[in-house]
Amino acid sequence: MRATRGKVLVAMSGGVDSSVAAAILRNDGYEVIGCFMRLGSPGDELIVKEGDGCNTRSLKVGHQGCCSVGDAADARLVAAILDVPFYVCNFREDFGRIIRHFVSEYADGRTPNPCIRCNDWLKFGKLKSYAQQLGADLVASGHYARIEQRDGRPRLMRGLDESKDQSYVLFGAAADAIGHMMLPIGGMHKSEVRERAKALGLPVFDKPDSQEICFVPDNDYAGFVERQRPELRVEGKIIDTAGREVGRHQGHHRFTIGQRRGVGVAAGSPIYVVDKRTADNTIVVGSREELYFESCTGGEAQWFVEPAADWTPCRAQHRYNSDACLAEYRVIAPGHAATQSGRSGRFEVRFAEPQFAVAPGQAIVLYGRDEPSLVLGGGWIERAVRKGKS
Repeated sequence: MRATRGKVLVAMSGGVDSSVAAAILRNDGYEVIGCFMRLGSPGDELIVKEGDGCNTRSLKVGHQGCCSVGDAADARLVAAILDVPFYVCNFREDFGRIIRHFVSEYADGRTPNPCIRCNDWLKFGKLKSYAQQLGADLVASGHYARIEQRDGRPRLMRGLDESKDQSYVLFGAAADAIGHMMLPIGGMHKSEVRERAKALGLPVFDKPDSQEICFVPDNDYAGFVERQRPELRVEGKIIDTAGREVGRHQGHHRFTIGQRRGVGVAAGSPIYVVDKRTADNTIVVGSREELYFESCTGGEAQWFVEPAADWTPCRAQHRYNSDACLAEYRVIAPGHAATQSGRSGRFEVRFAEPQFAVAPGQAIVLYGRDEPSLVLGGGWIERAVRKGKS
């Protein structure tokens, strides 16, 4: 039997990135096991636990992007071509937890990012445990990020292809999971990945990238949330920053901080959502200039370096599609060690220049000031301080 460099479980989504990741590892001498995470077929009802687990709620979801029936078939075909074992893991109940969190965040007036929770709770959480059951100590994926060894410790780094970098959505993976993580395409550009797939004869070489959130049909977030929480569809006021009523809306969950389109207010100049008051179901609109924030507080902190109690220079990214800006941070509550069950720990971030639409519920990820590719850590935005406010 041919000796291998080790056994690795590859999260195969059926896309070109994870397919090439699996091929690279196999060619590099690893014993590869392919795994597709079954999160539920289109129209499936997921039964999720609420509160203390005694109550349940049925969620009916749609699928697009990286977890459809067609994607499973593509992943199975690629595994066959690569001649590697292939498993389908039923994570429907665990996926229900992600959906429940998504709905709850919108109901509480925040803007969630379920892809980060999926990486944290499933790909490098639940799947890591499954890998160990199969005798694999390593879990790999097709994310555009890198793992580098620094002073004997693994560090999370940006991907080489800056336009595709996904380190932002990986920050939530527990620090101990990084040491068991492999990201084979992190040092490649997307064009190289497609060329490699074509050269290997993988039929997914020209498959389009997945877009938006996989479980929300037609990208209708508000409609999806309403189907789970119909009580949220309640008419409320739209007011300007002076307190004048300028319109009506059908539920605060239909709006996000910084939103311009679909606000439903006619004005002589562009109008944006600048605040959401969930307590009285009120939306506040104003000008773009009223959407700049000087600082924010992050919670559920996750660190890959020793965090600083004093103000320390860094770069901060507060949205997936935004650039990291110059900033500084300090820890204000260290918290306990990161675990799968939850994290504590809070920190403050001050931006060198005010940033647009810093929204509670989004992740804020910190990078090195002098080494912009190095991920220092991150957390979830709890509160943002508007320019000129305390």
